[in-house]
Amino acid sequence: MSSTSPVVTEYVVLVDDAGHSVGTALKSIVHTTSTPLHLAFSCYVFNSHGDVLITERAHHKKTWPSVTTNTCCGHPGPGEDLSDAVVRRLEQELGIAATSVRLLLPDFRYRAVMDDGVVENELCPVYGVLYDGPAPRPDPAEVARANWIPWSEFSQFVSDGGTVSPWCREQMPLLRGLGDDPSQWPSGSSADLPEAARSVGDLD
Repeated sequence: MSSTSPVVTEYVVLVDDAGHSVGTALKSIVHTTSTPLHLAFSCYVFNSHGDVLITERAHHKKTWPSVTTNTCCGHPGPGEDLSDAVVRRLEQELGIAATSVRLLLPDFRYRAVMDDGVVENELCPVYGVLYDGPAPRPDPAEVARANWIPWSEFSQFVSDGGTVSPWCREQMPLLRGLGDDPSQWPSGSSADLPEAARSVGDLD
């Protein structure tokens, strides 16, 4: 007799323009042509050699399939700390056990529209992770490809107009503004996170 894994129903945290929580929505149906503003995160994983782990999104993803992007993105669930959500998604998508999660851009926000009209609309703090562990093991349901490349090379690629996800493109000049060496970037202040992220532990 075979057993199957239980289906997990995931929710995202909806927010207003000021960053306050205004409820939740099913993750499976939130991305439409009128996607409400919601809480998310982006993560860049670096190694001690100054390389960044770049991924190609799975070919069947609803938003920006097959597009080159930063290491990992995702959504915290109701009541989940953003740093914990970063750790969870890195393990799920890439088999990476993150132990060092650092806030970089606490108040990043973007809105982007695909050719088919589907909208991404997120308050999306950006995190950095230092990782020198075993090789990533991408989950093909999420990630088609993952490669380490020098940060300077990726930064130049984006600066020269290389095709990446819209959120990655908008984040890159802000990250470059922190300095040339990611290991020396200053940490962002948690006080500058959206209110919904600062009080996420209090959400219903």
